[in-house]
Amino acid sequence: MKKKLIGRGVIGFPVGIAIGYVITVIISICIGDGFFYPVTPELVNKMGSELNAVLIQTGLSGIMGTGFAMASVIWEIDSWSLAKQSGIYFAIACVIMFPISYFANWMPHSTAGILSYVGIFVAIFLAAWVTQYSVWKRKIKKMNEGIKNNNRRSC
Repeated sequence: MKKKLIGRGVIGFPVGIAIGYVITVIISICIGDGFFYPVTPELVNKMGSELNAVLIQTGLSGIMGTGFAMASVIWEIDSWSLAKQSGIYFAIACVIMFPISYFANWMPHSTAGILSYVGIFVAIFLAAWVTQYSVWKRKIKKMNEGIKNNNRRSC
């Protein structure tokens, strides 16, 4: 298990950086004024320069990728119920995302900003969970149908 955690963590760091970069590109496209926004202006002000802000955000994105990748081993603990796996994974995701998002100024530092961020985070988490659940449910149904067909042929 330790080997799996470390291996996923090592892979998760660059994947987190890549996802963080893609998100900045998407945000820049959505703003639509032709400029690239690698970080929030608030983070630039806090860090003293755009370069420092980008370096910090890159590191934080890598840490986030590492955390999510390592937490993914939870889904392989067969002795846990789906509810327990989901709850623990959600808790870990919150512990990873919230402080990083707050520090990186990905959310406004106000009650409304934090509540909005939490709402968006929960909605995205639920959408991803339902999507994955549906995909795996269909795969399992196909496998079960294949087993039934094989059993019928061999009888």
